[in-house]
Amino acid sequence: MKICIFQKGFNYSQDGPGNRLVYHMQGCGMRCPWCANPEGLAVMGTHSIDVNDLVDEVLRSQSMFFDGGGVTFTGGEPTMQIDALSHTLKYLHAQGIDTALETNATYANIDELFPYIDHLMIDFKHPFPQKHKEITGVPLYCILDNIRKACAVHPYVLVRIPLVNGYNASPEEMKGFALTLSEMKGQNLSVEPLWYHEYGRHKWERLNMPYTVKDGYLTSEQKQEFLDILHNHGLRIVIT
Repeated sequence: MKICIFQKGFNYSQDGPGNRLVYHMQGCGMRCPWCANPEGLAVMGTHSIDVNDLVDEVLRSQSMFFDGGGVTFTGGEPTMQIDALSHTLKYLHAQGIDTALETNATYANIDELFPYIDHLMIDFKHPFPQKHKEITGVPLYCILDNIRKACAVHPYVLVRIPLVNGYNASPEEMKGFALTLSEMKGQNLSVEPLWYHEYGRHKWERLNMPYTVKDGYLTSEQKQEFLDILHNHGLRIVIT
């Protein structure tokens, strides 16, 4: 069994706690115009690794997992390769490796993976269904259902909100995020705002893909407004 990846490397405290070996898996069903990794959108990539070899690589890297580190699977969207992902998570978790998954939560049965994930990170792109479909190309209902499931049973849920001016950063949209999550919140839920950046623009251009985001940066006032709204709705905020 193979896993298609387009990038791997160590990262400290950005994709889960501690020093982590991060695998960016190929494929994504969304088409967010601000995507920082457009090379990961296609289902098949140029580099694949046997699951057993990947597991061996992780186990050999354990000495690097300091400060509560481990392995993180991100993307693209890891659940696009659900069989390989599930197999790998189960094995690594059984070996005592701290596992983390960053996902857009579009896979309907994602709760089947919960027992094998120590740190669950879910991206939440827009609070309103019609706008979510227009921007990402996929419906919102499954994502909200999966966030709700995670908040009900998983011990560690981090919802990440990429905030982009002109797409999801109006006062009404900010309040929509907060209200939606406040109805699910518990001691296990934290929220991380991800302020817009253009780190992926050159990748879109290199791939001859049009980068359509204009004026996506938030002002310091907008950022503070969103933090205040989250706080006023009783949500725990994480900034990395």
